[in-house]
Parts: sequence; C-alpha cells; structure tokens
Amino acid sequence: MHVVSGGEVAGILVAVFWAILVSFLAVALARVAQTLKATTKLVADVTDQAVPLLADASAAVRSAQTQIDRVDAIATDVQEVTSNASALSTTVASTFGGPLVKVAAFGYGVRRALGARRDDVPAKEPRRTVIVGRTVPAARRGKRNLRGKRD
Repeated sequence: MHVVSGGEVAGILVAVFWAILVSFLAVALARVAQTLKATTKLVADVTDQAVPLLADASAAVRSAQTQIDRVDAIATDVQEVTSNASALSTTVASTFGGPLVKVAAFGYGVRRALGARRDDVPAKEPRRTVIVGRTVPAARRGKRNLRGKRD
C-alpha cells in the first residue's frame, strides 16, 4: 500500500483548485460571448431602423427649407405691397386732401351764412308751456330750446 505524502495531497488540491478556476472562467467567457452576440444584434437592428428614419428626417428638413424659402418670398412681396400702399395713400392724401378740406370749409361757410340769414327773421311769440297745472316762464323755455339747437 502506498501512503500519500503531504506534497502529493497539496498537488491534488492545487490541481482541483485550477480545474474549478478554469470552469468558472469558461462559464464567464461563455456569458460574455452571449452578451456580445446580443449587443451585435441590437446594434444591427438599430442601424436597420435608423437609416430610414434619418432619410425621412433629411427629407423633412429639405421640405421645411423649401417652405421657409416660400414664406420668405411671400414676406418680401407683402413688404413691397405695404410700401406701395403707403406711398399710394400719401399720394391720394396730398392730391385730394387739400381740395376736399377746402370744399368742406366752403360748405360749412355756406351753411353758416344761410343759418345766419334765418336768424335775422324775427322770432315768433314764444308759447307758454303748461306742466301739471303750473306755467313755466318763457325765459326758462328759451334756455332749454337753445341747448337743443346746435350747428
């Protein structure tokens, strides 16, 4: 019978330890490989979906730029029309404004003159107004009538 020495026992323990260590490392490497495969697949899927999205975004940006160019052209036209309208209103005001003011002043003068001629005609005798059994003096009636009468 063979007796196992301490060195042989130590060698067997080291060999078992290394076998266990290698097994753990193999399991860890297998899991890392699975993770890398899943990551590679995920990146490929994202790339497949991102390329069409980027193409659509690029088309949308081009369309937006076209619309902005159109709006800019419209704004320029509106600004030109506004300046033309302003110039036209200034021209109309200077052309017709002076003569219209003169015609209005002439009409006002004629109306005042005709009104003054009517005032030269003697007034009728004021009537007496009866309110609930009492008489209002003509002087008060006259003031009330003057307030209502304006040119």
